[in-house]
Amino acid sequence: MRLLHTMLRVGNLEESLKFYCDVLGMKLLRQKEYPGGQFTLAFVGYGDESDHAVIELTYNWGVDQYELGNAYGHIALGVDDIYGTCEQIKAQGGKVTREPGPMKHGSTVIAFVEDPDGYKVELIQLGTQSSAQPQKTEEPQTVAG
Repeated sequence: MRLLHTMLRVGNLEESLKFYCDVLGMKLLRQKEYPGGQFTLAFVGYGDESDHAVIELTYNWGVDQYELGNAYGHIALGVDDIYGTCEQIKAQGGKVTREPGPMKHGSTVIAFVEDPDGYKVELIQLGTQSSAQPQKTEEPQTVAG
């Protein structure tokens, strides 16, 4: 198994495509309208869907706003230069909601930006995140008697 995509409902597909493609540098991989269901799907990402997880932007025709609720967290993107990336995002009209810096209680350098619908996107400076590897547990030793 592998992760294929994350779906986000968006209120304005063009604004969302502009943010994910122009501001965050993703590519529009495919887009299709479904007149019978009155919705459009657009898939964006950094590589082909055959070997990369992508984001599915779902636009339900006539719905321009959603309540995000309190269960959604964020999408995370690894970046080589978090400070430069945040400056570029701001220069393109993007909203940085947490400036780059170390996370609380850790050394990973992070920042947060917000898409046009209010979804949070975490930026993580590559090479600063701690590797969270499962700890090995030793098998209990038995003593032969």
